[in-house]
Amino acid sequence: MNLPNKLTMLRMVMVPFFVAAMVLESLPGARLAALILFVAASLTDLLDGKIARSRGLVTDFGKLMDPLADKLLVMSALVMMMERMDLSGVVVIILLAREFLVTSLRLIAASGGKVIAAGQLGKAKTVVQMVWIVYSLAAYAGVLPWWNGLYLAGAALATLLSLVSGFEYVWGNRSLLADR
Repeated sequence: MNLPNKLTMLRMVMVPFFVAAMVLESLPGARLAALILFVAASLTDLLDGKIARSRGLVTDFGKLMDPLADKLLVMSALVMMMERMDLSGVVVIILLAREFLVTSLRLIAASGGKVIAAGQLGKAKTVVQMVWIVYSLAAYAGVLPWWNGLYLAGAALATLLSLVSGFEYVWGNRSLLADR
C-alpha cells in the first residue's frame, strides 16, 4: 500500500476516535481532542491527494477510498454537531443529500468511463464547509470564542453552496441521468 493510500486509511481510522471524543465530551480535553483529530484527519486529505498526483501514485483504491474517507469524516462531524451543537437536522440532510447525489453521479459516470472533476463551486463548498466545521469545533472546545452569528452564517453559506453546486453537478451531467 502506497503512502497516499495509507493516509486515506489513517483518516478512516481517525473517524471513530473523533466520534468517541465528541461522545465523551465531559472528559477533560475530549473536546480539544475532537478538534485535533478532525484537523489532523482533514490534513491527511490534503496530503494524500497532493502526494498521489505529484509522485504518480494515483490508484483505483485511492480513487474509491479517498472520497469515502472524506464523506465519513464530514458526515461524522455534521451528525455530532447536530447532537452537540444544535445544528439543524435540515442543514445536515441537505449537506448529506448533496454528497450522496454527487457521489452517485460520479459512480454513474465512472461506469461509462467518464470522470466528473470537482467544479469551482464544489471546491468553494468544501472550503467553506471545512472552515465552518473547524471553527465550530474550536469554539466548542473553547479554543475560539463562540459567535452564534458566525456559526449560523457558516451553516447557511455551506448549505447554500451545497445546493447550488449540487444543482450545477446535476445540470452539467444531466445526460448521465437520461434513459439510454
